[in-house]
Amino acid sequence: MTISTATYEQRRENVRRLLKDRGLPPLLVSFAANRYYLSGFELHDPQCNETAGWLIISPDGRDFLLTDPRYLDAARRVWNEEDIFIYSGRKYDALRGFFKSNKLTALGYDPKALNLFEYENLSELCAMKSVSGLVEGLRLIKDEDEIRLMEESCVLNHKVYELLEPRLKPGMSEYEISWEVEQLFRNNGASELSFPTIVGIGPNAALPHAIPGSDTLGDGDLVLVDMGGRLGDYCSDQTRAFWVGDKPSDRFLTVRDQVREAQAAAIEIMRPGLPIQHAYHTARSVFEKYGVEEFFTHSLGHGIGLETHEMPSVSPIASGELKPGMVVTVEPGLYYPDWGGVRWEYMVLITEDGCKVM
Repeated sequence: MTISTATYEQRRENVRRLLKDRGLPPLLVSFAANRYYLSGFELHDPQCNETAGWLIISPDGRDFLLTDPRYLDAARRVWNEEDIFIYSGRKYDALRGFFKSNKLTALGYDPKALNLFEYENLSELCAMKSVSGLVEGLRLIKDEDEIRLMEESCVLNHKVYELLEPRLKPGMSEYEISWEVEQLFRNNGASELSFPTIVGIGPNAALPHAIPGSDTLGDGDLVLVDMGGRLGDYCSDQTRAFWVGDKPSDRFLTVRDQVREAQAAAIEIMRPGLPIQHAYHTARSVFEKYGVEEFFTHSLGHGIGLETHEMPSVSPIASGELKPGMVVTVEPGLYYPDWGGVRWEYMVLITEDGCKVM
């Protein structure tokens, strides 16, 4: 299943309505995931300092896609060619004429998505008004098509865990486990990983974002695997901790049970209208009961969708309330540098009357 052209058009109309309601100028969309959400054009930029293109969404109804010649054919597939503008080496010289001919005297922009070089050059062409999080606010609530795609992505993640667990054998390195994960995702339909796989064996599992290395599994080791794949453009993200060997240690079972109890307590209260930070504090209260809260060192979770990390952050200082259509991770963990760590992660959909583990 793919997102329809009509859906992209409706999303742009939603942006247009917000611009009109707030009396804002045309919006420059420079962040890749926002660009894709509104157009279906290029989910990724070529690299961190190079863009595949920008959108301009206008309150008056005429929108533009600006890109370079490499992407012209791709742009034609998703956009009216009359509203595609191609720039090349002298980008800002070309944009000067484009802005003049289309009477663009001001742009809204997201300061988190535009670098200083771009801002300074655009400021010479028109007035620039800071507009933060407008598109992200729309992406916060997933529509029915997005939810179906995310369910499919999550199903694949579960399948990869089922295939991976029996393959975890003594002698495997973290490198080899991460490569196994990538092959399993791609061989079962993922277009790419959501993020580089996190693998930590033994004490390395105490590093929440452990980078796979040459350490190898022994008989009687724990291993933490945090992984996700992209299917139908939408990400999955889940974490499990495994014991390799016949009999898990008492410490592993105790820590795992504490983590899963904290996760279950948070999920139990998640519903529309719940202040987001309450979910975090509910999980933390379980760790406080056992006197281990100092070993819970990060937020409870985050939004997920076209990106692995999206709004909202499920943190102790989060603002706002849970709403139907939000998809968040719930991933408490306990980390002991001398021993290792356990994190357990689910993706959770907020429904009309509660929540659902995906």
